[in-house]
Amino acid sequence: MRTLFIECNMGIAGDMLMSALWELVDDKSAVLEKINSIGLPFTNISFENSEACGISGTRARVVIDGEEESETVHAHHNHIHRKLSDVNIVIDSLNVSDVIKEKAKEVYHIVAEAEGKVHNADVSMVHFHELGMLDAVADIVICCFLIDNLKADKIVVSPINVGNGTVKCAHGILPVPAPATAEILKGIPYYKSGINSELCTPTGAAIIKAYDCEFSEMPLMTVEKVGYGIGRREFEQANCVRVFLGESENNPVDEISELICNIDDMTAEETAFAVEMLFDAGAVDVYTQPAYMKKSRIGTVLTVLCRKEDKSDIIKLIFKYTSTIGIREHICNRYVLDRKTDEINTPFGTVCAKTSAGYGVTKTKYEYEDLRRLARENNMSLRQIRNIVKNG
Repeated sequence: MRTLFIECNMGIAGDMLMSALWELVDDKSAVLEKINSIGLPFTNISFENSEACGISGTRARVVIDGEEESETVHAHHNHIHRKLSDVNIVIDSLNVSDVIKEKAKEVYHIVAEAEGKVHNADVSMVHFHELGMLDAVADIVICCFLIDNLKADKIVVSPINVGNGTVKCAHGILPVPAPATAEILKGIPYYKSGINSELCTPTGAAIIKAYDCEFSEMPLMTVEKVGYGIGRREFEQANCVRVFLGESENNPVDEISELICNIDDMTAEETAFAVEMLFDAGAVDVYTQPAYMKKSRIGTVLTVLCRKEDKSDIIKLIFKYTSTIGIREHICNRYVLDRKTDEINTPFGTVCAKTSAGYGVTKTKYEYEDLRRLARENNMSLRQIRNIVKNG
């Protein structure tokens, strides 16, 4: 499966993502000619070599009516104001496919919706400074154009570093992430870091939000190309968005909680009952390990694996059915094989076969309870029944 992985260790901004995606393009001269013939008003786009902490990459230059995109451009107050309907008119006039137009309008609508919620205004009444609007339209449309050009089957995005501290905008000094950015990032994993700067912009967040992305660390993939989009500011850590294009298998990855507690004052029967109740409550797996506790007492380490939506209920049940007074949690990515169950007809009856596949392997296991039932009914061993089922 053709996969695009976007690494957001230094946040994400529209121009940096555009620069990173540009590095993945094959025929750069032809694509650049197409970009500048799209019809963005008063806009010229170019890409130049840049570097961050000694790493070479690309920086996009968006020049609108002679002014280059910058933080000072967005801070100006003396420009004409435009509404979302004006933005849609501009996007609809562009020389790109309807798919790109609709995606670009979706991205801008996400930005407008967030701004409207923050400022208690209807989406249709949200205003944008004209020059800043054209900057954002350029970033959004070109990102959508480049993503469409890459033809990725799947987009995976890492948790986003939003930075820390405050950011200065037209309304004053606001905390990072800025309120509109925080609104857009609902449902997307992100974190604050020790870098006192705004690393994730509303435009960058909205582009990620508009696509049907998976959010996880880098999946298992065979990488063909790597792109670096360099930011304007310099930090101790390389200020870049990094993208990877390659092939990955369509294997599911989910996030799971590993809940662990130590117990030294429960009987084996009580522990077995607790395990049973946790399984009944939907735990993915529960197991115990013997351990020596303080004062050399023999005790038990109880480990429960559960899905994040079940975590609160499982924690309550661990406290209810065990004597522990504390639980440790590890958040893990779980790599699993695709699974399906089929019924196999045999001379002795039906047996369920569980087949798991992915990561280049296929495994089949016959349901123990079915094998056990047939073995008892036919006075045969499990091995004999299993061989009959396996050989048809």
